[in-house]
Formats: sequence, C-alpha cells, structure tokens
Amino acid sequence: MKNKISFAILFLVLIFISCSDKKEDDLSNQISIVKNDAEKKVDILIDGKLFTSYIYDQNISVLKKTVLYPLVSSNGVAITRGFPLDPRPNERVDHPHHIGAWLNYGDVNGLDYWNNSDAISEERKNEMGTIRGDEILEIKEGNGEAELLVTENWLKPNGDVLLKEKTKFIFTSNGNERIIDRITTLTSQNEDVSFKDNKEGMVAIRVARQLEHPSEKPVTLSDAHGKKTDVPVLDNSGVTGHYLSSEGIEGEDVWGKRARWVSLDGTIDGKDVTVAIFDNPQNVGFPTYWHARGYGLFAANPLGQEVFSDGKEVLNFMLKTGESVTFKYRILIKDGKVNKEMLENCYKDFTGNN
Repeated sequence: MKNKISFAILFLVLIFISCSDKKEDDLSNQISIVKNDAEKKVDILIDGKLFTSYIYDQNISVLKKTVLYPLVSSNGVAITRGFPLDPRPNERVDHPHHIGAWLNYGDVNGLDYWNNSDAISEERKNEMGTIRGDEILEIKEGNGEAELLVTENWLKPNGDVLLKEKTKFIFTSNGNERIIDRITTLTSQNEDVSFKDNKEGMVAIRVARQLEHPSEKPVTLSDAHGKKTDVPVLDNSGVTGHYLSSEGIEGEDVWGKRARWVSLDGTIDGKDVTVAIFDNPQNVGFPTYWHARGYGLFAANPLGQEVFSDGKEVLNFMLKTGESVTFKYRILIKDGKVNKEMLENCYKDFTGNN
C-alpha cells in the first residue's frame, strides 16, 4: 500500500513538472506589440520583456526621425548606446543624431536627413530634412514572430512631403537569437528625388560602448546624468568590439568596403553577444558599402559609392515623380560569438538562397 501511495505521489509530481514545462514552452518567444499613444511609441515585448520600441515622438527635441530604441539581446543586455535619450556612464556623447537603429540618408534633393538633431544651428536648419511617423497600419502578434507596418513622411524644412515611406518590421525570436527584418519602400511624391552619393547613410545602429573598437584618441564621455567630460587618454577597459565581413575583412578595415553582411561581436556585462546587418541582392547597390566605424557607428550605405570608391564609381540614385524603391535589411542579435558559417546561413535564410 505504501509503495502504491509513493508511486501515486511521484506520478502527480511528474505531471506537475511536465505541465509547468509545457506552460513555459508556450510562453517562450511570445512576441507582443503594445501601442503607447501617450508616449508616441510602440513597444515590442518578448515574453513580457522589452526587446525594442518604435519611437516616433516629435516632442523629443533631439529626435528628427523615427528609431528603434533600445535593442536588447535575449540575455538582457542593451546593445545600443544610451546617449542622448538615456545616457550611461563612460559612453561617448558625439553625434547626437545616432540613436538606436534607423534608416535615412545625408543628401536627398540637397537636404541632410542623416545629421539632423537639436544640435543643428538655427542658420543650418533649412538644410535639414526630418522624418515623422504618419500611421501605424497593422500589428500582428504571435509566437516567435510578429509584424509592425507603419508609414512615415520625409519632410522638407517647410513641412512639405518629399518622400512617403512604408515600412514593415518583422520581429523574430528563437531562443537566444533575435532578428529584425526591415522592408522599407520610399515613394517620391510631387517631384523627382535625387540621392546624391554621400557617405552618411543608410541603415544604421549606434552600438554600446562595449562594442566599440579600442581607441587611443581623445574623446568626450558622459556620466549617468549626461554630464560631459573631455578625456585626453581613453580607458579601453571593457571595450571589446570586433567587426567581420562576409569577405573576410576584419576590424575597422571593413569601412568603405563592399560586403553582403558585416557582424560585430563583443562582451557586455560579462555576456558575449553578436550583432550583424545583412544586405539583400534585391537592394540598389548590392553588395553594399559599409559605413562602419570603430567608435560605434555600424551602418550599411549602398548609395554613397563615389565616396567609398574614391571616385571610381558613381551612382547618384534618383526616383522620378511617383516612382518607388524598396530596401530590405536584416539585423541579427544573438547571444555568444557567432562564426562565419552561421552568419552565412542567416544570410541565406534572409535572401532565400538556400
């Protein structure tokens, strides 16, 4: 009798454990998308924790475009710089227009959409373009995958719409791997639109201090309150970033070179992480040039060919009135150091070249 009771108890315990595991599995990788109209942002949550936010708040004075911010890995570390929205100790305070992840360009009909921020002087504001969120068209939530469909307006200084943007974000979560696919279509509205070759572009991330490459150059850093301090000799403690391109180029030498993808790995708070950006063969200028710097700017620029080729190539891409162009990019954020073979597999998955 005693053995039967013991067996029954053990059976119930096993059922409880199994149900608990099943419940956790059901919750694992559940992606929720939450609109916050008051703060003008859309939060993307994975298993109830923030992955990123689509921010379109015009009341944030430094923000002259929409951004995804922050980007958080599955092990809980922010791979994006905090400044200027949420400064952290000992991070750089250069380029206040580098916020989270974004897409824009430095010369669109002569207007600079890339460098615009509240640091621009009054006399230069008429040289700047602004990108404002227009509509949130669709939200799809799910286990392992979710979608956000939005429209945006690329504005002239007088408020006229130069380009209409339609972007679909596809968010994917699979264990220790998170992916953002961005499919952006730009349509000219009432005039021809030129994208003159320029190094400032196009899809970009400003990464955390730990993912920079070590540097001996003087720099201005911030404390947790955003107070700036000039540092003549930089402390590279904890600075661990390392670039690798699909062509086998490493470190800061990836800048100004063509590649199908570039990865950046390093260690944040004792946790290894890899961030990669993937180009797509359907994009203009494929394989893209890379505007990836050791100080933390990680960008792919398919349109700045004259600059990166030292004048050997010229693109000067243009849209006639009413014409459209689509750009497709993938951002991978994965725990641990990812080897070239795994990155190639991710590229093939993204491009359908399996």
